[in-house]
Amino acid sequence: MAELKILTYPDPFLMKKAVTASEAELGSEQLKTLLSDMIETMRSASGIGLAAPQVGVGVRAIVLDVPIDVEDSEGEVRQKYGTNILKLVNPTIEASSGTTKFEEGCLSVPGVKAEVKRAEKVTLKAFDENGNAVSFDADGLLAIALQHEIDHLDGVLFIDRLGRIKRDLIKRKLRKALSEEEHGAVL
Repeated sequence: MAELKILTYPDPFLMKKAVTASEAELGSEQLKTLLSDMIETMRSASGIGLAAPQVGVGVRAIVLDVPIDVEDSEGEVRQKYGTNILKLVNPTIEASSGTTKFEEGCLSVPGVKAEVKRAEKVTLKAFDENGNAVSFDADGLLAIALQHEIDHLDGVLFIDRLGRIKRDLIKRKLRKALSEEEHGAVL
């Protein structure tokens, strides 16, 4: 496994729509390696989701490690990572219901968090890393993370889902920070 470079805004590759993996690619060793590398990259960056375009690969593939609530021996609810790892290829949301708002962040938009309106529940169809068709319902953080990562496959960042004024303000701040980083801050 290898850690991959995560692209950050305003990299134009993040705004491109990813292509559907072909039948020949489904279950291939190359795709399995990509998905494993994406898991390592996501964990190294302390993320809970990552889409292939975020690492410069234009294929419809996502990985997630969304924490799940588990009860300990005293009945206390705790979040546990590493038990809900998903590697999905060509994911599509077949149905959605309800609405919820959640403060989101993104590995490709570091340092920015904002409340985003999403569907509360989704029904997803995809292929697993072996090329097998999968379908399941999701709600809560998993539903939000699935929608966020599938947006990446369509060239959409979570900041694109904000109101125009807030979105433009965030984009200006990000561009200014990048410019200062590249040219040195002016004091």
